[in-house]
Amino acid sequence: MARQVPIEKLRNIGIVAHIDAGKTTTTERILFYTGKTYKIGEVHEGAATMDWMEQEKERGITITAATTAAYWKGHQLNIIDTPGHVDFGVEVVRSMKALDGIVFIFSSVEAVQPQSEANWRWADKFGVPRIAFVNKMDRVGADFFKVYEDIIEKLGAKPVPIQVPIGAEDSFIGVVDLFEMKALIWKGDELGAKYDITDDIPEEVRPVAEEWREKMIEAIVETDEELMEKYLEGEEISTEELKKALRKATINRELVPMLCGSAFKNKGVQPLLDAVIDFLPSPVDMPPVKGVNPNTGEEEERKPSDDEPFCALAFKVMADPYAGQLTYFRVYSGYVKAGDTILIANKGKKVRVGRILRMHANQREEITEVYAGDIAAAVGLDTVTGDTLSDVQHPIVLESMEFPEPVIAMAIEPKTKQDQEKLSQVLNKFMKEDPTFKVTVDPETNQTLIHGMGELHLEIMVDRMKREYNLEVNVGKPQVAYKETIKKKATGEGKFIRQSGGRGQYGHAVIEIEPLEGKEYEFVDKIVGGIIPKEYIPAVDAGIQEAMKNGVVAGYPMIGVKATLFDGSFHEVDSSEIAFKIAGSMAFREAAKKAEPVLLEPIMLVEVETPEEYMGDVMGDLSKRRGKILGSERKGPTVSIKAEVPLAEMFGYATDLRSLTQGRATFSMVFSKYE
Repeated sequence: MARQVPIEKLRNIGIVAHIDAGKTTTTERILFYTGKTYKIGEVHEGAATMDWMEQEKERGITITAATTAAYWKGHQLNIIDTPGHVDFGVEVVRSMKALDGIVFIFSSVEAVQPQSEANWRWADKFGVPRIAFVNKMDRVGADFFKVYEDIIEKLGAKPVPIQVPIGAEDSFIGVVDLFEMKALIWKGDELGAKYDITDDIPEEVRPVAEEWREKMIEAIVETDEELMEKYLEGEEISTEELKKALRKATINRELVPMLCGSAFKNKGVQPLLDAVIDFLPSPVDMPPVKGVNPNTGEEEERKPSDDEPFCALAFKVMADPYAGQLTYFRVYSGYVKAGDTILIANKGKKVRVGRILRMHANQREEITEVYAGDIAAAVGLDTVTGDTLSDVQHPIVLESMEFPEPVIAMAIEPKTKQDQEKLSQVLNKFMKEDPTFKVTVDPETNQTLIHGMGELHLEIMVDRMKREYNLEVNVGKPQVAYKETIKKKATGEGKFIRQSGGRGQYGHAVIEIEPLEGKEYEFVDKIVGGIIPKEYIPAVDAGIQEAMKNGVVAGYPMIGVKATLFDGSFHEVDSSEIAFKIAGSMAFREAAKKAEPVLLEPIMLVEVETPEEYMGDVMGDLSKRRGKILGSERKGPTVSIKAEVPLAEMFGYATDLRSLTQGRATFSMVFSKYE
């Protein structure tokens, strides 16, 4: 089976939007018009083809990025569905690696919303070309040009409308194509509605269309010197030339073509598909990927061609109830056949590729090979998200994805003891699927803790345990690990003597303890003249460490202590290691009580990025949480505030911050120190 679609005709696109801007509906329509779904699914009825996890259907939000192949005018589109919710930002990041272009959907009423700002910044960071689609033109309060201004103001981008709407709200009937200056008018709202292309643009729209066509041409010729000359000399520039220049400017991320429509009412979807093909890049338009050869440490690159050695990125791993583990991968170069042996280059591990599937929203087609530029899913590969797959002879490690550190933790335990084993298997699966989900065991309380990106993130994970694995669990309230330390010097003496028939026990140690900066513990041996034999000294040290595990204030572990052993005595017959260990710990306990012991709490370094108008509120709130503000700096329209805040005050912060700033601020939190 040779290549079915030439690489130039591939489009790997993501569809990104704020919650409820109509992303899933738009994706649905695209699948319908490209002939991949026969009955259209509505999110309202909970039947959309892209949202296939049960919780998504219930909550009406999209959680996992499924990829779907669709065909339009001889091109293959691989659509990567991405979530729009803040807690799933990591999904968006991981899909950015797999795609070459993005359709950003904005609601014509709400314009640019917070999550879109965050996702737009990610797209800038990954250098992804994009086009904008203004959806919901049929809703009350729809305003295409307000969105245009918002994109310039909040996102700092250069949008170029290539259509203007005819009518708005109830009277929205179509769009004017500014290249051809023709009206596209849809006949009705029903599915698969046909549209007429006519020259007679309604009178009230014509002046608007002419004004924006002029603006469009100006914006496009500014990016191309030859066209600029033609334009200045008053020559006619053909549609071909304009489209070609706009494609180049879009791929170089100078301009963002803007379209509009109403996916729900089936208007504007076909022209959007045309724009994806006309303006978004194929894998060939993107620069070669760079990576490091693990054997030599040299940087190498792979061009998007079938003749290069195979190299791919596993951008999403998920457990599938039918097929076991599915690894979605994007092939950057070369090709892979089912049955081939490949290398997981970052681990140096060889694996055999079993079955390869191509996904169509809800059904799967088995294929025998995947070529450069394409996306597919492999069954049963032992990989985790972010792994590089490569040719065994030509290993290369692509730069892995960076994921934010989890910011919230809570204790979890199975409701019944026999589920303990099952719980740890499920947690391991989740960790493979989702790099921002971590599991640790708290050594002090021995509880299993799960860490994630926010309260919703962990809620959904717990929910999935119940649904997919029938696992009932109890979760605790988030908790803080305190520590203890001392504030001044003190000495302590420990004597452990037992004389009760048979062999006795004798251990005697005198120590001095003092506060220690920057280290948890240090032991100094100042014994001279053999008053305690050498072999017993490590036992005293061990005894002190043992005692430090349970502090004298509230039983929390102690840190920041320097202990010096300077005196003691021993008994020829009765002394033993265990006796000196007990003496050491007795001496430490006595000294610690005299050394002004205090409680320490973990302090987090918190960084908040917020639009300027909320800066005062955010800072006030951080101070209220006993936070020390370290400073703030401007980053374009946003301000980044750094502060040190006790962890105990940060619970529920994500939710509070969202309500303070209408969801427009984002924050990250990392452990800084104990104080």
